[in-house]
Amino acid sequence: MANHFSAIKRARQTVKRTSRNRANTSRLRSSLREFRESLAKGDKKAAEQLFRQTVSALDKAIQKGVIHKNTAGRYKSRLSTRLSALK
Repeated sequence: MANHFSAIKRARQTVKRTSRNRANTSRLRSSLREFRESLAKGDKKAAEQLFRQTVSALDKAIQKGVIHKNTAGRYKSRLSTRLSALK
């Protein structure tokens, strides 16, 4: 355990940030999974709805520093291609 006040504070901040980052990552992964499941079912309308939500989740993940913007762009591109193939 930390002894100095600054180290104690840093430990507290690390716990907070870790839980926040884990929640943001989990939210993104859940959104991606739901969209992929709707694609697998072949439900076009639900997939289009979930695509918009997934893109929004990706954009929020960029803002929060969860993923890099190029990674998000690659995800969006691949997901939109799969959505187009469904139609």
